[in-house]
Parts: sequence; C-alpha cells; structure tokens
Amino acid sequence: MYDFAAKLETGLPYEEFLARYGTPEHRRRWQSLHEAVQLSLAQRELLAGFKRQMKILVLAGTWCGDCVNQCPIFDHFARQTSTLLIRYFDRDADGDLAREVQICGGARVPVAVFLSEDGMPVGWYGDRTLAKYRQMAVEQLGPSCPTGIGPPDLSLLQAVTQDWLNEFERVQLLLRLSSRLRRLHGD
Repeated sequence: MYDFAAKLETGLPYEEFLARYGTPEHRRRWQSLHEAVQLSLAQRELLAGFKRQMKILVLAGTWCGDCVNQCPIFDHFARQTSTLLIRYFDRDADGDLAREVQICGGARVPVAVFLSEDGMPVGWYGDRTLAKYRQMAVEQLGPSCPTGIGPPDLSLLQAVTQDWLNEFERVQLLLRLSSRLRRLHGD
C-alpha cells in the first residue's frame, strides 16, 4: 500500500510550491485567482469550527488551468483554520504519487488526498468539481444535457469553492465521527 503519510513529509507549502515550480506567468495567474476567491462568512465560520487535524496532499501543476482555478481555494481554506496541513506536489516531478491517484486512467490534476491526523488515508477527490463538469456539459453537450446546470445565482468560482468546501467538510465530519479517533480524543 502506498505510504501517503511519508509522502506528505516531502511536499511543499503553497507559496513554496509556486516559487519552485511556477514561472512568473504561472505565479501571476495563481495570484490573480487567489485574489478573486472570497469565502462567505458562513464558509469561514464552518472552517474555523473544524476540530480534527486533516493532512492533505495536493497533486497539481502550476501550468494547469484547472489547478490555477482550484488550488488557490485550498490556500484560503487553510488560512481559516489551523487544522489543515496542506502540502503540494508537482504532477511531473512526483510521478509515483501521480500514478497512485490516477483518475479515469490518467494523471489528472488537481487531486487532493485526505489523511487523518495520524496519516491514515481517508479519501481523495479531484480533477474538477461537479459545478465545473456541469458547466462543461452545457458548453460541450448542449442545453438539453440531462445533468442540468449549476444554480444561476452562483458564479462558477463560488460554486467550485463550495464544491471543494463540501468535500473538506465531508472529510472533517468523517474524522469527527470516527470511533477510532473519538476514543483517542475522548470525545
């Protein structure tokens, strides 16, 4: 079994990842999206209420448009709570991780691998969120696509941010309700 916990130790924090793997243009694009992300008060409060430590490996590429449009969201999440330890990995430099978390037979990015505080795998999620796939389906398959479209009152960035927050919350609740961790913490 792949040792995600050991791999986490070799990852880079957000800014260091961008500095190491991004060109000035890549960094400009990531910064532009970072500035556009705005968490609502409810989203900030939800993240501030996280109790369990979560370790997250993010496989990405600074050159990747999907990563540009999603990874800065994770940095916003991490700024709201000390319970998130997020480390970034370059898809091309970390081929072992890329092979382990393939989606549909390919090394897709971004992919977030969630671990418990003691390094146990909890799950992984990635490449694009439901909101993004809905938008792509409308654009590529036409308005009659049976999957529908996202809520009209949300921008795509807001919808993608919420999709990712839903996954982070799902993992947090899984950890909070884990009988193993509840015994460990006496809660």
